Amino acid sequence: MIPTNTAYETNIRLPLLFIVFGAITFATSQAVTLTAGLAMINGAFRLPSVWTAAHLAILGFALMVAMGAMYQLVPVAFLTPIWSERLGFAQFFITAAGMMLFSASLAFHARAALFPGLLLVLGIVLFLLQMAMTLRKQANKNIMTLFVSTALVCLLLTILFGLTLVFHFWSGTQTMDHLLALKTHILFGVFGWFPLLIIGFSYKMVPMFALAHGFSMKPARYVYVTYVTGLAVTFVSFLQNSQATFAAGAGLLFIAFALFVYHISLMLRKRMKKRLDRPFQFALFAIAAALILHGAALVLSYVGDDRHIAIVVYSYLLGWIMLSIIGYLYKIVPFLWWTHRYSKKIGKENVPTLKQMMNENWTTVQCALFIVSAAGVTIALAISSLPLFYIAQGAMTLFSLLFAGTIISVLRK
Repeated sequence: MIPTNTAYETNIRLPLLFIVFGAITFATSQAVTLTAGLAMINGAFRLPSVWTAAHLAILGFALMVAMGAMYQLVPVAFLTPIWSERLGFAQFFITAAGMMLFSASLAFHARAALFPGLLLVLGIVLFLLQMAMTLRKQANKNIMTLFVSTALVCLLLTILFGLTLVFHFWSGTQTMDHLLALKTHILFGVFGWFPLLIIGFSYKMVPMFALAHGFSMKPARYVYVTYVTGLAVTFVSFLQNSQATFAAGAGLLFIAFALFVYHISLMLRKRMKKRLDRPFQFALFAIAAALILHGAALVLSYVGDDRHIAIVVYSYLLGWIMLSIIGYLYKIVPFLWWTHRYSKKIGKENVPTLKQMMNENWTTVQCALFIVSAAGVTIALAISSLPLFYIAQGAMTLFSLLFAGTIISVLRK
């Protein structure tokens, strides 16, 4: 269960706007990915169709859902109200419009993406301002504050390098190192912003969902320092174009994530809840998958090529970031809606239980479909099998439709 405090609650419509929009965009992104199969199988990831699918998934789903979740979780986790809910609603519409126009521009005319890109950046900057002003009011800073604040810095760096890339396309100039900007954009976005945010909030969500008590938070410091150092070393490797430095950065990221996995295992040993809910189990499975993918990235930093590294990055997006978000959403959305709709009616009329808000067996089937589909897509990309890609990505598209339908169905109860 997610604890609430009426003094810090956010208007539920705000996080749900982001989450529902994200679920619908996720289905769109997977359908677009299905049309880009031939290009992806041939290792051509830098094409308009692939850019569009990637940004719909990363910006339209992962980023929008992360923003919505933060509007709900930051007040609860840090005991401080959102700075301005009115700004939050305005930021949603600006970001959503910018994201849709930007993705459409990437699909049909990449050089025209600068102007909707600026609108998208405005929306993200407003979100960063909102979070900065909110966290500033936190009375007692802790390790979660450090993870979340650093994640927000990584998000800022991600959009700055992304805007640089869009400006490069628009202007047609050759005055910048395009590959350096692209690698850095991916590094701070895929391996900075999202993992640091998920790790930070996992330190709240895992004990909460497992009813764990009496564990030490000391290992979190080592996780933070090692992970951030790994990001910095990897960035330096891009500047130096050094494979040895890149391998060192990948090694530090792997060590940091291994420490995180160890810390989570210590928490779970202290849990009072013996049978963990299925959606939460899938979020934990995502952590294990991410450790394996960090190990694969470390190996490829020595012997791999750009194509195989791109496959690992794509698998990391699916198996760690997307699955974590999906697993947690299956827990968060029913609770938010039940609290909003029924919490004040208990004892006055018959209300559904929290368990009845979403069928756990059905979510288990959906998550299993996601895992099998993600594994199939990864294998298809690795062995360059177009038929397998279409089967696996078709199943992933089906999952995305089922997922969006499940989220929306909760809000009709």
